[in-house]
Amino acid sequence: MPRVPVGALPDKDGTLFRVWAPFASRVLVNIMHDGRKKSYPLDASLPGYFETKLDFTRHADTYRYVVDGRELPDPASRSQPEGVHGPSQIIDHSLFPWDDTAWKGVPVDEYVIYELHVGTFTPEGTFEALAGCLDYLKELGVTAIEIMPVGQFPGDRNWGYDGTYPFAPQSSYGGRTVSRPSSMHAT
Repeated sequence: MPRVPVGALPDKDGTLFRVWAPFASRVLVNIMHDGRKKSYPLDASLPGYFETKLDFTRHADTYRYVVDGRELPDPASRSQPEGVHGPSQIIDHSLFPWDDTAWKGVPVDEYVIYELHVGTFTPEGTFEALAGCLDYLKELGVTAIEIMPVGQFPGDRNWGYDGTYPFAPQSSYGGRTVSRPSSMHAT
């Protein structure tokens, strides 16, 4: 079977919500949009998958799936701003202004790898604080950083190996601002 993308998948026309729930009989998505929560049914699509496309959703809206009456976060969430039990959040990665297309990488024979833990490397334990240390690491001669697992996990600190949301970076480490750019989908 071909690889099927799952989660909240935004594009210029809204967001496709797709979840793999092979034993479910009914799946809904509860959307929190403009301060209101509303439910929308997902249709069975490929075997085991449920999906729907909603044209009014936008970056930073929150949602949960309702699988046979049980409200749950998206297991393929890209953001869990309130932790593992909170709502999932739509993240539109196309909004990120990439500016590194000319970078060609470091030849493997020049690697000096430094493994680090985002939560313990700095007193703040955040991605932003880590970014402030990159010059220091470069001065040490480090050419590559191996960041220990950062998938969302329960609590604020752990070694990352029991992450529950492999696509969502740990919320206590910080991350991209989730403001709603005016260029997003019309309501």
